[in-house]
Amino acid sequence: MPMVNIEVIKAVFTPAQKQQWIEKVTEAMVSVEGEGLRGVTCVRIQEYQQGDWAIGGQMLRASDVKSMAG
Repeated sequence: MPMVNIEVIKAVFTPAQKQQWIEKVTEAMVSVEGEGLRGVTCVRIQEYQQGDWAIGGQMLRASDVKSMAG
């Protein structure tokens, strides 16, 4: 059973965006391994509090991530 973990900072992505990830990641697994994996593919989205994630020694906040997206 495949388990896909997606880790993000809280308050960046909407529930609709997260639903899209779940659907598209599941479809990606099925496209590689076959329809039999659909019912056993688990996608988990874990959200971290702002400031609990850092890049290059700098804490990230939701506004930082949103500004990276353009």
